[in-house]
Amino acid sequence: MFERLQSLEDRYERLNELLSDPDVLSDSTKLREFSKEQSNLSDTVQAYKEYKDVVNQYKDAKSMFEEKLDDEMYEMVKMEISELEDQKEELEQRLKILLLPKDPNDDKNVIVEIRGAAGGDEAALFAGDLYKMYTRFAEARGWKTEVIEANYTEIGGYKEIIFMINGTGAYSKLKYENGAHRVQRVPTTESGGRIHTSTATVAVLPETEDVEIEIHEKDIRVDTFCSSGAGGQSVNTTASAVRVVHIPTNTVVTCQDEKSQHKNKDKAMKVLRARIYDKMQQEQQAEYDEVRKSAVGTGDRSERIRTYNFPQSRVTDHRIGLTLQKLDQILQGKLDEIIDALVVEEQASLMQQADE
Repeated sequence: MFERLQSLEDRYERLNELLSDPDVLSDSTKLREFSKEQSNLSDTVQAYKEYKDVVNQYKDAKSMFEEKLDDEMYEMVKMEISELEDQKEELEQRLKILLLPKDPNDDKNVIVEIRGAAGGDEAALFAGDLYKMYTRFAEARGWKTEVIEANYTEIGGYKEIIFMINGTGAYSKLKYENGAHRVQRVPTTESGGRIHTSTATVAVLPETEDVEIEIHEKDIRVDTFCSSGAGGQSVNTTASAVRVVHIPTNTVVTCQDEKSQHKNKDKAMKVLRARIYDKMQQEQQAEYDEVRKSAVGTGDRSERIRTYNFPQSRVTDHRIGLTLQKLDQILQGKLDEIIDALVVEEQASLMQQADE
């Protein structure tokens, strides 16, 4: 571990030199690449430097025992050694976590797709609740949200809503939301006061750039049509809505949120790239299915991951057995307690795999 940490520190120092090199400063691609690499190494290198400093202090304190000390000084040194041992152990644990394999998509923006599933109108209303929950979570972090496509129901809610969240690290937080979310509550349309169970599915896709996945014009078909809103009424009379079909994978994306055909196509292409990239990733890692199923946040999206129980104001994440009596707060976007617990569980799983 420490050989690897030393090599990372050496690389970090080399990057400092490169980022002062006039040739690099004049090359925007290299400058961006080296700056990102340095940023990714920063926390690990800083923690390693702290660790080395603590180790040196620990050695110095231990060497003092070889000298003649009075009782008071002996107790002071003994206490200092105990504190340094705790710091050393804490930093070693932190370094182990920092050295775990990092998801290359963690820093990316995300495209979130929410669809009402079992439960008809109630499922669509719940999909709307989830959309509000995620937008509030994003707003609390200063992230921006942008609707790409929305398919409303007449009583409110969404059969489907696709939106983008722009913010550094959005994927690292929201990737754990992939899966089926279940709600248990009395619908507003239920006269008998019976509790119904409905579901909505959530897919979180990392935004991809053109350089990561290339889509050739010959492989897509673009159809245009007039936008329509809830109930089928015409939103406009020009063919601004866009349907993009990726012929090789038969992936279809529709976007009619903007009045401009050009803007709708741009949005649709972002979703198309993200879906194809996600499909490619899953196919490439098919051989690691057992690992994917056991790791938090990488399971099948049809799997029920969380239940929102309104009568008991309870939210349960089934993957880690976490139950919180904070339904109102969670629906207001306060997801940190759940996400932090999922991160810790995933880190523990990865550390166990590394030790095997």
